[in-house]
Order: sequence, then structure tokens, then C-alpha cells
Amino acid sequence: MDRLSAIEQMNRYGSDGIPFLFVIDFEMKNCIVQALSQVNPEHILYMVNDKNNIPEYLKKVQKPAHILFRKNPIPFETYLPKFEKVMKHIKGGDTYLLNLTCPTPIEINLTLKEIFLQSQAKYKLWVKDSFVVFSPEIFVQISDNQVFSFPMKGTIDADLPTAEALILADEKEKAEHATIVDLIRNDLSMVAEKVHVEKFRYVEKVKTHQKTLLQVSSKIVGTLSNDYGKNIGSLIFTLLPAGSICGAPKKKTVEIILEVEDYERGYYTGIFGIFDGKNLDSGVMIRFIEQREKSFIFKSGGGITYKSQAQAEYQEMIDKVYVPIIRNH
Repeated sequence: MDRLSAIEQMNRYGSDGIPFLFVIDFEMKNCIVQALSQVNPEHILYMVNDKNNIPEYLKKVQKPAHILFRKNPIPFETYLPKFEKVMKHIKGGDTYLLNLTCPTPIEINLTLKEIFLQSQAKYKLWVKDSFVVFSPEIFVQISDNQVFSFPMKGTIDADLPTAEALILADEKEKAEHATIVDLIRNDLSMVAEKVHVEKFRYVEKVKTHQKTLLQVSSKIVGTLSNDYGKNIGSLIFTLLPAGSICGAPKKKTVEIILEVEDYERGYYTGIFGIFDGKNLDSGVMIRFIEQREKSFIFKSGGGITYKSQAQAEYQEMIDKVYVPIIRNH
């Protein structure tokens, strides 16, 4: 359904206290809004923290002894002109942070459903014959009329010596993170009162089939009205697209993204989540594999600022191509 239909349906469900699932693509053109009672696990599986619709028989699926996972990233020579276009816009003052993403063909010996079942992530979604997402990033959570956002910016290999100190001291990462925190704080102020940063730049671990990564997040909090449910669709769409996956200023940066990236993000970098009748929990659709007939495309990227170096950003884009499945030993 389109944006307006999705907003109306979400507001209707929210007003009536009906639990529902929502899936919103990056450009907000193709949305899924379904009452939880109507979600068919043959077509859509979700896990939103501790809430899921995984049938019992699927929970007992064994992990494979061996995971074949090969990435075939675009050449640096293809990435560089995109990066240089972004830097030209930054130097021209059109944007000061832009999340540049690319598609990476991959080979993997698992189906999308198997990846969903075996990956470890806070936010997981499988849509049959379409895509799977296993995201570590919260979009917004709403509990007891408090809205929380946890923007995530900054990734490093945990095996590097003093990795945590390195990522926290990195000037480029500091600037990028501060920009996103400021953007999200402003976004939340459009729908909430008493918005403030409760915790700034803390580090979390993410385990993958290859290595462990450290990622840097912050916590931002605001207060909603008691009857926020009747406007829940309007509220969510006011906050979109998620600041962490586009940049700032948001409107112009999205225009540049659509010009420079030269491929369809689709549901990648959109959001999904569930409203349980009272509270809401949602994730940003990063760490994303799309199925195209019999091939798979992994979409990934990173934030570009005036301090960015092309080779380092290219490498970060490749490093984010992983599946968070811990192999059996």
C-alpha cells in the first residue's frame, strides 16, 4: 500500500488498540500494514526483540556445520565516482553527512528463511521470495508514553588492538555520530515533548560468522501524549526516513542519495516493527539481503562526511556485508 493508506491503517489500528505489523520501504512507496492476527508465517516471519511469529517446528532447525559466504563487491573504481560526487555536494554545502550505500552480489549456501532462523539480531524479518533483514539497530521504541531512539553510527573490528578506544577517539566518527544524534533529537521534537539525550556514544558488540564488530550508539528520549495511539501512523511517518541511513539535512540529502546511488534501495534502510496494542518497537532495515530470481544481493553502506577517505569508506561498506550466525564447533 502507499504512504497515505499506510498512515490511515496504522492510525486506525492504533486508535482501536489492535496489534499490528508494519514494514515501510526507504522511499515510503510500498508499505505493508497487517494486524498481527492476519500475518501468515508462510509468507512473513518477524522477530522484534522477544516478540515473534515463528512456529515451534521452525525453532528446532539445526545450524549448518559449514557456511559458504562469498562477497563480490563492486570494484573500488566503480565506488570512487559515487564517493567523489558526494564529496562535491558536501563541499558545496548541500549536505554535511550522507549515507552512501551499494549493492554487493553474494553467494551463500542458505535460503533467506534459513538466514532468518539462524541469524542473531534484535530485529529480524523474512518476506518470502523477497528479502531477509537481521538488524542490530533500533528505530524507535514507545513504552508508557515515552519514545526512545538509539541512533547507531560507528563500526570497527573488535579484534583490533584497543578497538573500543580507537572508535571512540576517531574524529570522523565523533563528528558523524554527533550529527546524527542532533538530527534524531530534532526529529523526535516534532512528535514529542521534553526530548533529551540520555546516553551519548556507548559501545555494543555484534557477533558475525566471521568476526565480532563493535558499534557505537546513543540514547534519546521524549514524552508523548496519552492518546498517541490514534496518530501512531502519522507519528512514525513524520520521523521517516530514518536519519541514520540518509543524513543531514534530511530532505536535500535524500535527493542526492537518489541521484548518486544509481540503484533501488527498496525495503533496505526502511523500517519495520510491531505495535502490541499499547507499546511499539521497531528497527531500521540494515544488514539486508535481497533475492533476485536465484541470486542474492547484500545492500550496505556508511556515512560520508568532509573528513571521509574513499578507501576507508569503501572498506566499511564491504565489512558490513556479513551474516550474524555463530557456527557450530
